[in-house]
Order: sequence, then structure tokens, then C-alpha cells
Amino acid sequence: MRIRAARACDAGAVAEIWNPLIRDSATTFTTTLKTPAGLAAEFEACRIEGRAFLLAEGEAGAVLGFATYGQFRKGPGYAHTMEHSIILSEAARGRGVGRALMAALCDHARAAGVHSMIAGVSAENPAGVAFHEAVGFAKVARLPQVGRKFGRWMDLVVLQKFL
Repeated sequence: MRIRAARACDAGAVAEIWNPLIRDSATTFTTTLKTPAGLAAEFEACRIEGRAFLLAEGEAGAVLGFATYGQFRKGPGYAHTMEHSIILSEAARGRGVGRALMAALCDHARAAGVHSMIAGVSAENPAGVAFHEAVGFAKVARLPQVGRKFGRWMDLVVLQKFL
């Protein structure tokens, strides 16, 4: 396995990993499916802005998962606090891929001057909360009923790691 920056040619593979979670799970609160064109534009925006959109690549170049970050909230006062996303293919879970991606993402963010990394995890994703705790994030809040999907309200668990 290797970690590398996402390229436009990876957009379809990233969409194939991300869209089933958007469509079928409460892992993410979004309901808007990702398109290859939109993802390619996001990869380029990350590159231009000095942010990371990293992929874990397995044997024969298969995309196993990805991680990225962006500013937590708008405004200059938040310039050193980022929120990240990390998503793995089913085949990659439990194999150390997530740990490798998070280590690379945090290294990139630290080198870019980031002080604090935030994770917003659906309370309906206890494995995601446990993963973040295992890689050094601490729970700092639970925001009740801030997400809505599948006709129900959902809580968000906020975790934080100082870099």
C-alpha cells in the first residue's frame, strides 16, 4: 500500500467508494452524490490551496480509501483549525489503511501550520468514533439532532486532535 495525492484520473474510483455511503448509510449526513467531474475539481482546489486529498492505493493501483481536510469554519480566526473526512472501501477496513491515511493527513496538515484537526462523526457510526479515538482524537462534544437523513434526526459526535 502507498499513500499519494489524488489525481483527476482517480475521481471515478473515489466516487465508487463514497457514493454507496452517501446513498445507503448514516455515516455521512449528505445526500448529494459525488460526480467524477466534481471530485476532480475538488482535487485541484486542494492542490491550489495547499490542502491534501490523499489516497491509499493497493496492489495494481486499486484505490482503498481517501482522506482530505478543509478549514473548520470560515474566517481568519479559524485558519489553523481543519475538519477532515476519511472514507475507506469495505475491503480496506481493519487492515491499517485508515491509520496510514490519518497519519499522512495529519503530517501534511501539521507541515501546513494546522494546529487542530476536527472530526465530525455520525453518532450512528460507533466504529468511526472508536477509530478516531484509537488514532488520538478526543471526544469534545455531542451535538443532538443536527443532521437529518432517512427521515430522522441524527446526532453528531465531535472529536479533536491537536497536531
